Amino acid sequence: MTDRRGVVAKRAENLMPGVPYVRGWVRARRGAETLALQLAALGLESDFPGLSADVNVFGDGMVSLGSIRPEAAALLAELIASGLAAEMTDRAAPTPSERDHRDTPVT
Repeated sequence: MTDRRGVVAKRAENLMPGVPYVRGWVRARRGAETLALQLAALGLESDFPGLSADVNVFGDGMVSLGSIRPEAAALLAELIASGLAAEMTDRAAPTPSERDHRDTPVT
């Protein structure tokens, strides 16, 4: 079974010639390291002990969270939702030039 992005494709165990496994794995490693740094900054690294980079049969990099507790999954979902809410608030706020224009008295 696979989804439209191929994320659910089987992981690469038997390598085939011509598939860029290393490139995919390096991209996954960078993503896993970035996520690990953010989790560590929040003091959550111990909640994601199975975080790792991998590659699927197509050579696409994948980041695996491993088995995590339901509370860790809920916390990660809350962090994502909070980040999206903050991003939406930032987009809705007027820019400095818009604020300056609004503060200018109409004559």
